[in-house]
Amino acid sequence: MKLAASDFDGTLYKEQGICAENVLAIKKWRAAGHKFGVITGRDYGMLLPQLRHFGIEDDFSICNNGAIIFDGSGKLLYQAEIPAELLGRIASQACVEKSLHIAFSKADRTCLYRERERSWILREAMQWGFQVERIDLEQIFKLRAVQQISLGFDELEDAALCAQLLNRDFGRQIRAYQNRGSVDITPAFINKSQGIQTLLEKMSWGKGTEVYAIGDETNDLPMIRAFDGYAIASAREEIRQEAKKTFLNVGSMLREFI
Repeated sequence: MKLAASDFDGTLYKEQGICAENVLAIKKWRAAGHKFGVITGRDYGMLLPQLRHFGIEDDFSICNNGAIIFDGSGKLLYQAEIPAELLGRIASQACVEKSLHIAFSKADRTCLYRERERSWILREAMQWGFQVERIDLEQIFKLRAVQQISLGFDELEDAALCAQLLNRDFGRQIRAYQNRGSVDITPAFINKSQGIQTLLEKMSWGKGTEVYAIGDETNDLPMIRAFDGYAIASAREEIRQEAKKTFLNVGSMLREFI
């Protein structure tokens, strides 16, 4: 059995869609007895409606950069948790002030503290029908079982600086990943490599399973490095240099290794 784990935004999902070539290749891959799933910084509620809209059935979803994992039926397999006492402190940091939103990811919903005009959280919620709960600052301090905090910036420099400062000040307990203008904050031990390893253990797929990981951004590097993985051709040069090979799209990779 082979397992393919694809990043979503910028890798499987490009130019506001998933191309027919990718959809067909995934169907053939799974029909051959292999496993396919997405590994993403997105919440599960944001991911699943889009996969189904484009006709993709999968065997797992690793969301929030590895902090939460579901099987193909939507059963929760694993959930990490940011220490509750950090949620309000992080939301109150000066470097977070420029963020277009502050969203807290839970297993069943996204809790939105703040949203500015150019944020995409509520826009996508209305388009794809996932649950968003608006909360105020006081409610942040009462949140529990949050696996990721998501920020979004207009300027890449602001995103990079915020990630740097959060890692400097809270790096023993959390990890902030920049993905273009987004910053995803997870527990410190979480990354996409760990997410795949945890999936293999939970599903008892570890022994003899060949893993094919593909991505396009900095948060994909842990899995690319750990599994001798691949990059999409449109990825930045520093990502492509770390990859074993680049592919035009996810379908190209699946066809080569089916």
